[in-house]
Amino acid sequence: MNNRFTILILVLLMSGVFQLNAQELEFAPLDVSPMDMAHYPRTSAFNNYMSEDQKKDPMIKVLYCRPNMKERVIFGGLVPYGELWRLGANEGTEVSFMQPVEIGGNFVNAGTYTVNATIHPSHWVVHFSSELGVAGTANLDASKIVASGKAKVKNLDDAREEFTVGFQKINDGKVYMVFEWERTRAYLPVNLNPAFLAGSDASPMDLVQYPGMSRFRNFIDNEEELAAATPKMRVVYSRPQMKGRTIFGELVKYGEPWRLGANETTLITFYEDVMFGGTEVRRGTYGLMAVPGETEWEFVLHKNVVSWGIANHNDEDNVASAKAAVSAAPETMEALSMAFDKQDDKNVHLVVAWDKTMVRLPITMK
Repeated sequence: MNNRFTILILVLLMSGVFQLNAQELEFAPLDVSPMDMAHYPRTSAFNNYMSEDQKKDPMIKVLYCRPNMKERVIFGGLVPYGELWRLGANEGTEVSFMQPVEIGGNFVNAGTYTVNATIHPSHWVVHFSSELGVAGTANLDASKIVASGKAKVKNLDDAREEFTVGFQKINDGKVYMVFEWERTRAYLPVNLNPAFLAGSDASPMDLVQYPGMSRFRNFIDNEEELAAATPKMRVVYSRPQMKGRTIFGELVKYGEPWRLGANETTLITFYEDVMFGGTEVRRGTYGLMAVPGETEWEFVLHKNVVSWGIANHNDEDNVASAKAAVSAAPETMEALSMAFDKQDDKNVHLVVAWDKTMVRLPITMK
């Protein structure tokens, strides 16, 4: 661009004869398939108008577009049988579950999902996908489907002009998500009280018991051996693994309380009174945590046994503490490990080992 042309553009801009707009603003017209929402319970959409005793916790919300029949044949025509349909028009229909649910025998976590269906004359197969921000059903990733359920179909006497989504309560634990258009109504069962079944844990739980044979008392016939196998103490804990990580000083910080494992609080049960770090402790079950140091650990017994680790731990629940020196483990321990080591008839060590570190916690039976 030469100087003479640059000067001409500047003069035209200053005079208002010529204007450069980076982007023109446009507003969309009314959509022929307007968007709508369906709520369950329906009154949860109006909670801000309700008194406290009238309010209902929202459980499900559907965001969808509502096309019209316009004298067309819908199912088997506009929506072909055996093909995937977006359950509406325009953008993919979205459903938000405010709590876990069960659909078609599949556990579905609380969250937002795209929903579509494969349409058949006798039933619909409704799919829920974690793939969001899609328009319709083109090029969907089938691996993102988290659950599918079968919806039974009912033929209606009167035709419904607009596609509509709603809910029908069956009982406190079950609701139908209802889809209706033309002379077809489809009912999808949604279980609001799904069973919670845990999968495999990355830090599996385990236990150690003292004496070791006390775990197998039902296999012992000899009375003398049975007496010697009377249980004295037990630890239930979860066992995290190293997985290439540096454990002490990094994953487990020095000078900070640690749950002595993973997941739930580590539990120690004394079947008789003991001495723990110079403090008499009555028989019972206690939480066990530790404050690791480079050369010494402090172990703490506490009463907060129904807990997930030590978050928001209250020191007022502490019962006793004991200190123990750090030594080198005989080998690198991939998983956190514990064992009881008998010293004499009254004294036993709870041995904790992980990575290259081992600590012996002395416990004295009264």
